[in-house]
Amino acid sequence: MKKKYLNIKSLLKSGVAILGMGLMLISGGCFNLDEKVYDEVTESTFTATQADVVALMASGYTPLRYIMDWQGLFDIQEEPGDVIVTPTRPNGWDDGGTYKRMHFHTWDNQQWQCRNTWLTAYEAINNINRVMKQIADGDLPVTEEQALKVNSELRALRALWYSILCDSHGNVPLVTKYSDELPVQKTRTEVYNFVITELTEALPNLPSNVDKTTYGRITQWTAYQLLARMYLNAEVYKGTAEWTKCLEACDKIIASNYFSLESDYRNPFKTKNESSKEIVFAVPYDYTYNSSGYNWNAHMKQLLPKHRYVFNLISQPWGGSSANPQFINSYDPDDKRFDATWLHGPEYNATDGSLVMTLVNKMPSIYYCEFEEGYRVCKYEIASGAGSRLSNDLPYFRYADVLMMKAECLLRTGKSDEAAQIVTQVRARAFADANKAKVTGAELEGNTTIKYGTLDKNGNVDKPGDQSVVKYGRFLDELGWEFAAEFRRRTDMIRFGVYQTKNWYNHTPQGNHTILFPIGLEELNTNTNLKQNPGY
Repeated sequence: MKKKYLNIKSLLKSGVAILGMGLMLISGGCFNLDEKVYDEVTESTFTATQADVVALMASGYTPLRYIMDWQGLFDIQEEPGDVIVTPTRPNGWDDGGTYKRMHFHTWDNQQWQCRNTWLTAYEAINNINRVMKQIADGDLPVTEEQALKVNSELRALRALWYSILCDSHGNVPLVTKYSDELPVQKTRTEVYNFVITELTEALPNLPSNVDKTTYGRITQWTAYQLLARMYLNAEVYKGTAEWTKCLEACDKIIASNYFSLESDYRNPFKTKNESSKEIVFAVPYDYTYNSSGYNWNAHMKQLLPKHRYVFNLISQPWGGSSANPQFINSYDPDDKRFDATWLHGPEYNATDGSLVMTLVNKMPSIYYCEFEEGYRVCKYEIASGAGSRLSNDLPYFRYADVLMMKAECLLRTGKSDEAAQIVTQVRARAFADANKAKVTGAELEGNTTIKYGTLDKNGNVDKPGDQSVVKYGRFLDELGWEFAAEFRRRTDMIRFGVYQTKNWYNHTPQGNHTILFPIGLEELNTNTNLKQNPGY
């Protein structure tokens, strides 16, 4: 029988951690001259432990850290929306107009933010397919039981990546095998159906426990929440609403009793947030040990250079992104989430208490703003003494989202008063006065409180644009206040029909085709099976 060897380089590329290997043991001055293999691991000498099994999947998880990296998922979900804007500043930030194109929805097939999501997703999918092939070929020493669990988790993880592509580019190739064949493009509906099928089939074999062994991994509850997200947006993705299925998936998570709302809204976003009961699925980051090339540096783009004195930072931020004043003005003055999400007003030196600067809710134009113009994101804790990378674990899925998805499904199926009870529950921690936290079903059915229209240099609406009532617009506001700066605003705006119809800040709508991003020019040139998305 041919002896199979596992090449160490191959294992490392797959994410396998083999620790503590003693390559040479010399005892009593005697040498055994029989042949021994020191640069490879044979099936007979390596038995996969639980840690090794987890490490097998690492190469599919690690690219998720791109979300808060330079021009990552955060950018394509927030820059085109009505909350985050990156204007030209005294130190630059024009960058060839890239941020203006994101705000104006005039991107093309060479827009790097759009391409970065595509490339990162397929990097992860390729890694996943490679590990699954190695298991199928018997190149990795795992038992049948281990193989079933690993493959199920990898299928669910691959489905997560395809859920991102379904939302961003829609009509993409479904690559399920590790090969060099040019993949064939599928419709957005086919991609949607693939994600649903993969999650449904993988779910029974995913871990159901919630503890240190499953932290940062896809569990059954992660899969249910991803299913709920897909069902919530089904009408956009495939043209048919799936409110009942979304509701059922949410109820599964609620009934598990594993998760709950934190009493303090800030807790899920702290540097040490791994024990938060509100986080259903987290993407771990670590400033010291991360060597993947993907880092949390979104705060460098959002904070001003002078914030190094406010937070005692060892790196100087770059000072680009800030908040659209129209969104800021929609907050209730008593909403605690405002202070927990935005830096505003006087900012003081962490060492001597002196005034460093004063941030104002004013942004004259995307073509030029002063540093202090526009409030800045502080939702994710900036630890004193931090550098250009943060160690906060990213709450990819929160329990608050489960409750709000259930509320939206109830609202859209004629049960607005039941929806209001849930929204009130979520709002309760944000208001000292319980009466201020209460919201009615009729309010949730009403129009948005955001004053849409493009702004002049003084912050007044100069071009109102479409002023029609937004159905369930107040609920969209609730999503904005609860989930501001959580890389989802674009998706929510599309679902409520605002993204493609309303004016805000300096943006005017460009057409329904902007719901999807264009496929990159280089991708089109290297794969003749691809066709550009309509409108580009």
